[in-house]
Amino acid sequence: MKWFFKLLLLFPLMLISQTNFEKGEKLFLQEKYALAKPIFESILIENPNHLKTLEYLGDIEGDSKSWDRAMIYYGKLKRLKPKEANYYYKYGGCLGMKAKEANKFVALGMIGEIKASFEKAIVLNPKHIEARWALIQLYLELPGIVGGSERKAIKYANELSQLSPVDGYLAKGHIAEYFDRFQEAEKNYKKAIEVGGSKNTYQKLANLYKYKLNQPQKAKEVMEIFSQKG
Repeated sequence: MKWFFKLLLLFPLMLISQTNFEKGEKLFLQEKYALAKPIFESILIENPNHLKTLEYLGDIEGDSKSWDRAMIYYGKLKRLKPKEANYYYKYGGCLGMKAKEANKFVALGMIGEIKASFEKAIVLNPKHIEARWALIQLYLELPGIVGGSERKAIKYANELSQLSPVDGYLAKGHIAEYFDRFQEAEKNYKKAIEVGGSKNTYQKLANLYKYKLNQPQKAKEVMEIFSQKG
């Protein structure tokens, strides 16, 4: 029965840890990151491998653009649970943002790992939508000499179409807009509205009118149509 008494001794500590986590999680969900962060850090002292705490801390560091610190948390998560797609996606996202802020020579050395992280996320979760969006943006922004490719971006947009038609239309619209093919972008954003009808779909079309086609009145009308839906 000794094991039973040891369990009783541990039980209050488990309750305290759980209460602290719930408190930290509530603050995190309220986007009160500065208050949530020390609570999560204290939990890691007791339980350094608590997955959700590590992920929340990574998210907090990412929100403050502390890419290196965020990658420490996501890197540990990858080691602890190497088959979780989101950890690779988030790690790749932080690495990508760090590359944007680095000089060109340093950034070039990161491209392979960025791609590999997003591709790994898709291998682990073939339905991972966000990783495909990330790869689309990567292939659009990269110069052709180091792997940039509209063809590869379209490949992932087509994959999105199979998983989520609205994301597929938005992605194709985004690619067309990136290359200043505004009529094609308009067509795809309108299809996204027909299929999805979310605020985001209307906002994409409105932004195209306002910022690319210099038609602010048309942009206003698009958002008025959305507001009338509710």
